Amino acid sequence: MKVVSVINYKGGVGKTSLTANLGAELAWRGKRVLLIDLDAQASLTFSFIKPDEWSSNFEASGTIKAWFDAHESGAPMPLSELVHSPERMKQKLRGRGELDVIYSHLGLINVDLELATKLGGANLSQAKKNFIAIHRRLAEGLEVLAEEMDYDIVLIDCPPNFNIVTKTAIIASDYILVPTRPDELSTLGIDYLMRSIRGLIKDYNEYVAVDSVDGDEPIEPAVVGIVFTMIQEYGDRPISAQRNYIARVQRDSELPVFESYIKRNDTLFAGAPEYGVPVVLTAHNNQSHQSVVDGLEAVTTEFATTLGI
Repeated sequence: MKVVSVINYKGGVGKTSLTANLGAELAWRGKRVLLIDLDAQASLTFSFIKPDEWSSNFEASGTIKAWFDAHESGAPMPLSELVHSPERMKQKLRGRGELDVIYSHLGLINVDLELATKLGGANLSQAKKNFIAIHRRLAEGLEVLAEEMDYDIVLIDCPPNFNIVTKTAIIASDYILVPTRPDELSTLGIDYLMRSIRGLIKDYNEYVAVDSVDGDEPIEPAVVGIVFTMIQEYGDRPISAQRNYIARVQRDSELPVFESYIKRNDTLFAGAPEYGVPVVLTAHNNQSHQSVVDGLEAVTTEFATTLGI
C-alpha cells in the first residue's frame, strides 16, 4: 500500500480536483483506492457525498476528526471504521476497482490546536518522544489499516498549510505530489514548501535516531513531481504567459515536473460535486470536455508509471 500526500501551501491550485480525479481514474483502471480528506474545508468530502448526507451520517462520529478525538480521549479507534464507499462512485465503477473515502470535518482546525499542546515535555527526552508519538499518529493508523484492508494506494488531500495535521500526513507518506498553477504566487511557494518538508524530515529522523520507540524507522518520502493545473491552451499548448512559468519551474526546480497537465474548465470542475463523480469519469459531451478528460488520464498514467502501480 503506497501512501501519497497531495500538498501545496497555496490554496486554489486544483489540489482537491487532482486528488479526486486521480483517485477515480485509478479506481476505474482496477485499483483499490482510499482517499483521506485532511483539509478542514472538506472540499474532497463534498466531491463525493452531499452535505445533507454528511450531516446525517458522518458529522458526529464518522470523520477523520473523530479518529483524532478518539486518540485524545484514550479510546483509539481503527481508521477502517471511518472508511466509506460513496454510492454514486460504486454505481459508476461497477466493480472495475474500488474507491473509498475517509471524510473531513471543519473541527480539524481545533484538532491541530489540541495536538500542539501535547508536544511539550518535562525534559528534552520526553519532548522528543512526544514529538514522535504525535507526528506518527496517522502513520501508525495506516499501518494497521494496511493489515485490515488491501488498498493499492492511499491519496491524502492535505490542507494548504503546514500545521501538525499536515505533518502527520507527511510522516505517513511514501510520496509527495505537488499541484500548482502556472503563476507567480503558486510557483513561488514550492521551494518554501520543500524546505519545510525537508526540515520536518530532518527533525523527525534525528529524534528517531535518539529516542526510537518500538523500532520506529527514519523516513524519506520521495517527491513524485510537480503537476501543473488550470492550464489554458491556445493552439493545443499552454498560452504564452503560462508557458513562461512552466519553463521557469522546469529549469530552476530540482523536482521532477510532469509532462502532462490538467486543463482549465471551471464549469466542468465546479459542477462535478453535484453528481458525486469526478470529471475524468463523466461522459464526454463536447471536444472541450474530452480534452480535459484526456489531460486527466495522461496525468494519471504518468503518475501510475512513476509509482509502478
